[in-house]
Amino acid sequence: MASMDRESARIYIIGAGFAGRAIAREIMTKRILGEVVAFLDDDHKKVGTRIEGIPVLGPIRDVINLVARQPADEAIIAIPSATREALRELHSLLKKAGFSRIRIVPTIAQIIEGDAHLIQAREIDPQDLLGRNPVNIGLRESLQYLRGKRVLITGAGGSIGSELSRQLLSAGVARLYLFGHGENSIYNIDRELRLLQEEGVGEKTSIVPVIGELKDPDYVRFIIARLRCEAIFHAAAYKHVPMMEANPVAAIENNIIGTRNLVEAALASDTRRFVLISTDKAVEPVSTYGASKFVAERLVLDASARSAAGREFMVVRFGNVLGSRGSIVPLFQGQIEKGGPVTVTHPDATRYFMTIPEACSLVLKTGGVGKSGALYLLDMGESVKIRDLAEQMIRFYGYEPGKDIKIDYIGLRPGERVEERLFSPEETLVPTEYPRINRLERKTEPFAIDALLADVAPVCRFDPAKPKSYRNRLALRAIMKKYVPSLLVPEHESEF
Repeated sequence: MASMDRESARIYIIGAGFAGRAIAREIMTKRILGEVVAFLDDDHKKVGTRIEGIPVLGPIRDVINLVARQPADEAIIAIPSATREALRELHSLLKKAGFSRIRIVPTIAQIIEGDAHLIQAREIDPQDLLGRNPVNIGLRESLQYLRGKRVLITGAGGSIGSELSRQLLSAGVARLYLFGHGENSIYNIDRELRLLQEEGVGEKTSIVPVIGELKDPDYVRFIIARLRCEAIFHAAAYKHVPMMEANPVAAIENNIIGTRNLVEAALASDTRRFVLISTDKAVEPVSTYGASKFVAERLVLDASARSAAGREFMVVRFGNVLGSRGSIVPLFQGQIEKGGPVTVTHPDATRYFMTIPEACSLVLKTGGVGKSGALYLLDMGESVKIRDLAEQMIRFYGYEPGKDIKIDYIGLRPGERVEERLFSPEETLVPTEYPRINRLERKTEPFAIDALLADVAPVCRFDPAKPKSYRNRLALRAIMKKYVPSLLVPEHESEF
């Protein structure tokens, strides 16, 4: 079909339910956004009728013939409860029908009690079609524990932090603090949240961007006390495995020292609830990133033992999320768009995946029902072969793997392993009454956290008594290996 002008775009809304009707009303109010020419639905009771004055056509499988009779440029999929399988089939039909633009409204996990808005619709991409069907969580009910509270998200400009922030718009919090050290990322999520609020998404919430550095203990203690945070979701971390292998001191400084500073500040203030976002790479870690998160978990669990009654310090661990910055989904997208090849580390490499919205809704749910000192593991389902993921993405863009787009196997990168594990032999998986939320019980001896912190201190911060330790990678790896024996140390590591 020909390219479209936004003002004259002719739009099909796929789904004549609550979400589709809400989107249609909004487009009719703002004519500049285009014209809805039809709903497309499978409900035989709706087909042939008019809703909001708009004809309802169907069934959906006849979209090619229907579009031929009543042309349109854009399709908006407004079926929040659609399964991954249904979305894959629908996307294929819409592509064959020749739509120049296909958008999708959020899943049920992101829509609160029928509150769908056009501003939430975005271009459909591979992550919408990959992985399992997410669990549906009643966010408004599960977020009641945060109503009227002051909530701080660290790493609020990142993939997890920004989605936590979006979902928290519907929590009725008194203040939402967006904390990060990246000016641009915090600016972007701050503007996005304000625009969402202007368009009627969520409840009235005071949004406060905060640019700061977790590695500065004096500043962190000051700002947490000043903001009087009642709940903290700690999502900030350096996460890129090979990058952190090349910058191990930065990983330890940010992920361990930064977490220690935040935990101590929370203990010293009025913070009632602290939730650490962790990773499956913390399980018997072989990478610097994994080791740093292993220690971060211990820091938070140790804090729970030192906290007063009624204060909750907990950890939520999960695997990879689809579409996060620096992950393989955007990497594969870029490689496919330039014609390939798509690079996979190992033909047998597997990972556990879930969508960012599902992970965040489960984290928020856990934050309300979790107990202090507990380590929770989100149910990640079955592991996925990276090779299969690459092939699915190639097909999403209309190409044939191996024929149109080549797949190259490049070998494991530093810090990577063929498969990840969700829990260690020292941890026992205990189901909870909440879907896809499990608790892990540890059998290990207490961890020497204070000794480790004392040992890494002169590496991360200059100590005149130990000048040769400062930023010394070799010394740092030796220290970390002592406390985390599973850590792999490169054979030819340099001092700096």
